[in-house]
Amino acid sequence: MKPKSIAAACASCFLVMSFMLCSCISGDQNETNYEGLSYNYYEKTCPRLEEIVRSSISPMFALDPTAPAALLRLMFHDCQVQGCDASILIEPSGDQQFTELDSAKNFGIRKRELIGSIKTSLEVECPQQVSCSDLIILAAREAVALTGGPLIAVPLGRKDSLSTPSKHVADSELPPSTADVDSILSLFAGIDMTIEESVAIMGSHSIGVTHCNNVLSRFDNENATNANMDPRFQTFLRVVCPEFSPTSKTAEATFVPNDQTSLIFDTAYYDDSIAGRGNLRIDSEIGVDPRTRPFVEAFAADQDRFFNAFSSAFVKLSSYRVLTGNNGVVRSVCDKVD
Repeated sequence: MKPKSIAAACASCFLVMSFMLCSCISGDQNETNYEGLSYNYYEKTCPRLEEIVRSSISPMFALDPTAPAALLRLMFHDCQVQGCDASILIEPSGDQQFTELDSAKNFGIRKRELIGSIKTSLEVECPQQVSCSDLIILAAREAVALTGGPLIAVPLGRKDSLSTPSKHVADSELPPSTADVDSILSLFAGIDMTIEESVAIMGSHSIGVTHCNNVLSRFDNENATNANMDPRFQTFLRVVCPEFSPTSKTAEATFVPNDQTSLIFDTAYYDDSIAGRGNLRIDSEIGVDPRTRPFVEAFAADQDRFFNAFSSAFVKLSSYRVLTGNNGVVRSVCDKVD
């Protein structure tokens, strides 16, 4: 792997940000309802919502180029546990000592405080109108767009949960770092994704990093997770992630970029998958499995097709098991239940 320098990648990202000012929104905005959600939900109650979210996130991206990947991961981990209900933002209270955030699979979750900061601004602009769960989705949508991906039209109107699930629930519902093609296709089939959409949503790994504690299992020949790994890339991983304990602080603090352009949302992830340069087992296996390889090759060759499939998958994931109407609440602060 030959990652771009941070400076070069950041320069590319700022060019992308300028381009995005005239880009088109991806998705069907004419669809007015999706599982109880609406594309014009805040048209009257908070018309400047998307503008405020965008203006809050753009400066953060300039200061911390890794923020978009963190926001996208925050959405994924919230939606995959109990649905997209902002439960991942709730701090434990009372007798509840171990919440979903304590799950080892939520290691490295960041930027929760950014959602809270945006919520504070919105409580001045349009109090008690915008849910924290909608803010997580909009922040992730902006993260994709600001790194060069599509600006996805997303339906809104989610309500927030009144509780956060336990650590054990998160442990069971979040996929492990050793997940293979079978388990990932099964996971996303439960969200009504096609195989093409499942491969597209894995393209979220085109930005961000993988911590070494999640890479180390690939060096264990007994679990066969080193299939489709380029020998030179394996050497690279062994140098960056020496075989210390996966639970050690060193393993948690050390990381490798997800692909060659880890600050830009593009198709390099699929090029790396085909070439055997995937950090995780799933990143490599989708490049060789006969069910997924055709789509990996198609996305590597056609960015527009990837963006369209990713947009469709994003909407499905962000609409998964949502609370609407009287089934949830709008929290006044995101980390506490009113």
